[in-house]
Amino acid sequence: MTTAIERAHTGPRMSKIVRHAGVVYLCGQTSSGSPAADATAQTHEVLGRIDALLREAGSGRGRLLAATVHLRDIADFAAMNAVWEAWLPPGAAPARTTVQALLAAPELRVEITVVAALA
Repeated sequence: MTTAIERAHTGPRMSKIVRHAGVVYLCGQTSSGSPAADATAQTHEVLGRIDALLREAGSGRGRLLAATVHLRDIADFAAMNAVWEAWLPPGAAPARTTVQALLAAPELRVEITVVAALA
């Protein structure tokens, strides 16, 4: 028996949400890219976007399985972590990788991709 793959907000190169076999995959989320926003502000915005997409998909931050965090500058690691740790429910930390990376636009400081179990 094959389980259906469901996609939402699909464009020519990606879907924002993919659900399959009890798991939801989100594409990388960034902030709106305000040049004035620091890593703290951008992380808050990114996590808000992730919350909204997880709700839409039928999951939530307490069901995270894995996360990949891309930072334009690894010097933002502590600022991003402060927001991340306050956002996560106690005992629900996923497997996570954080790397420094060139992002799609110079004003972007944070991009986060998550995988979560469906509720």
